[in-house]
Parts: sequence; C-alpha cells; structure tokens
Amino acid sequence: MQIVPSTTRLFVADLHLEHPSSVQFLRFRELLEAWRQRVSGIYLLGDITELWIGDDDDSALADALRDLLTSTARCCPVYLMHGTRDFFYGQQLADATGTTLLADPTPLPDGLLLAHGDAFCVDDQPYQNFRTMVRGPAWQADILGRSLAERRALGAAMRAQSKMTNANKAANIMDVNADAVALALHKSGCHSLVHGHTHRPGRHQLDSGERLVLGSWDGRVGWYGLQIQGMLSLHVFSLAHRYEIGTQDPAN
Repeated sequence: MQIVPSTTRLFVADLHLEHPSSVQFLRFRELLEAWRQRVSGIYLLGDITELWIGDDDDSALADALRDLLTSTARCCPVYLMHGTRDFFYGQQLADATGTTLLADPTPLPDGLLLAHGDAFCVDDQPYQNFRTMVRGPAWQADILGRSLAERRALGAAMRAQSKMTNANKAANIMDVNADAVALALHKSGCHSLVHGHTHRPGRHQLDSGERLVLGSWDGRVGWYGLQIQGMLSLHVFSLAHRYEIGTQDPAN
C-alpha cells in the first residue's frame, strides 16, 4: 500500500477543453492517471472546459469529462472550482462524479489559499461587472431554464465577445492586483496562494509566503502545480509527447 503525505496536492487550471479527442484532453487524462494514487487531493481551479452549459450537457466532451472525474475520484478526492468558462458546474455534476465543489476562494487548514484568480483582477471593472452578473443566482436560473441548443448558442456568442473585448484591453488590467491578493490573504489568514486565470504562469514571493500561478494549456504545453509537504512547485511539459512524471518547471 502506497503511503501519501497528507499535504501532497495536485493543482490544474485553464485547460479550456473543447473536444475529448484533443491533445489537451488526452494529456489531462494521462496526468490525472499518473498522479491520482500519489496525491492526497486533486484541485481543478477553474476553466477546465472552454464552455460548460449546465450539468445536463450531453456533448461528447461532457460525457468524457464525467467519466474521467468519476474514475479519478475513486482513487483520491477531487475538487472543482468555478472559472470564467465553467461557472455552471453544479451539485448534480459533483454528485454524479463523486467530486466536491469548492468556493472561490477556499482557504486550506495549512495556510494555503486556492482561487481561480479572476476575482483579483479588480483593475478590469467591466469584467468584474460581468463576473457578478454570471455568478448571480437569478441570471443562472434564467439561463439554465433554456434549452441546450439555446445555451450553446449563447455560450458561443459570449466566447466570441470575450475574445474581441480582451484583444482591446491593456495587458496590465487583466493581471491580478497586488492589493487585492494581499487583502484576500489577510482575510483568510493564509500565507500563500495558488490560482490560474491570468495565463501568466510563474512563482512570486510574497511577504508571508508565495503566489503560484498556474499556466494555460495552449496546445503546445501543459502546466500543473504540486504541493509536497508544504513546498509548492510549478511544472510544465510538452503536449506533443506523452506525459512523463517528474517533468520540471525550468525555473526550478
């Protein structure tokens, strides 16, 4: 029997999966299969899919993701956090797959704060207004009451609008605000933070600890974070080749 340290955790975000046959999905499955018996928990911190139209989604990707989450959750706890694309994850999905939904942000007992990351981008006020709207229960109830076809069309339109809007934004306002991060850590009583969303992978020293930013899976590389006995690390690997355990972040 393999003994896993209690603070061995795997973190992934921003895969933006669209098809179950894509290289991103295939490497994601390999990553989970490689680590699910070696960690005490897997944390999926938002934007795992490019679009999630509701837990009744009957697309091939939705079915494949449910199967993958279910098989992984049989081996270790799996936690799901909403992102900018998959804010419709609901309890139905969690119950069907044996996973657990996480609030954004979520503090862990050892002083680590987990977040998707978009709530810290407070310099982008139009996005924050959008985020408030789509996270609102009334708006979500209205959208989820529509047909799958209507939701797919709306999702495609929102994605196209988002790409157009972001292309015209200053790059700095789409990154996290340092004061917002510091405030969140202070309120939570945590010393370190793991998040995604910005697509700017890296490790940043804080006064109290560290901010680890997960990278996006952009078709060329995949990123993941690890916490082993309190130590955080960031890892990258090529999507062109089969995933190999131990591929290290070049910065380490």
